[in-house]
Amino acid sequence: MTERRIVMIIDFHTHIFPEKIASRAIASLEQKAKMRAHVSGVEASLRASMDKSGVDLSIILPVVTNPHQFETVNRVAVETNEHTKETGLLSFGGIHPDNDNYREIIQFLAGHGCKGIKIHPVYQGVAIDDIRFLRIIDCAEEYGLVTITHAGYDIGFPGEEQSLPVHICNMLDEIKPSRMVLAHMGGWGCWDQVMDRIIGRDVYLDTAFSTTSAPREGAPLSMDLFTVMIQKHGADRIVMGSDSPWSDQLDSINAIKNCNIPEESIAKILGDNAKKLLQL
Repeated sequence: MTERRIVMIIDFHTHIFPEKIASRAIASLEQKAKMRAHVSGVEASLRASMDKSGVDLSIILPVVTNPHQFETVNRVAVETNEHTKETGLLSFGGIHPDNDNYREIIQFLAGHGCKGIKIHPVYQGVAIDDIRFLRIIDCAEEYGLVTITHAGYDIGFPGEEQSLPVHICNMLDEIKPSRMVLAHMGGWGCWDQVMDRIIGRDVYLDTAFSTTSAPREGAPLSMDLFTVMIQKHGADRIVMGSDSPWSDQLDSINAIKNCNIPEESIAKILGDNAKKLLQL
């Protein structure tokens, strides 16, 4: 009988907030999204969730919602990464499409050992195929950084279309990034478009908020469609994400373990692909 291989589990998509604003930020986002968070959104609650679910490393994804926030966000990211070995938390940097000094910001992040940047076209109010994002993504590629973007609709901003598959494909055709991750299985809530336009392209997908979210129009994915997406896209280009505090980490892991795919593919999605992408 073959013994199951030990896997380093990496959650590629999590968020935390400073303690002084966490309760207010979570309450505001809960009201907009009409749902409840699974944990409180502070570092301690994420680390407790990691202990419970067996997650070894959580990637923190800060969102710069105005162009003046990047210095504070990125200083905290660098400080967080100084303690990764003790905490199991690794932070990406943040950048806004209106940061004209985007190259300087990316140089700073790369020089301080950050592994990637997070962008959110919906929160930042700019389509992902806009030149402002294209130049940021291209520069991140130049410096060897991963770029992860929100993809699809956002339940807190209904109807906003800045990161739908049509815009994502325009970006992919223009930049051809090798280290791009599309959150939410390539396009939350527009699964038909994802199947037609995204699945099979040379891009990574994360599983965040795609299988365990509260039922509503367009989501969550059925396990059957989730499995088909993995099979057609290829397990080599998918990474596990929970979107904590908005989805439970253990539920997100179990959704992958319960797919009708080989053990080797499960291991890749739960951690092996992320290790390779992050060069850990």
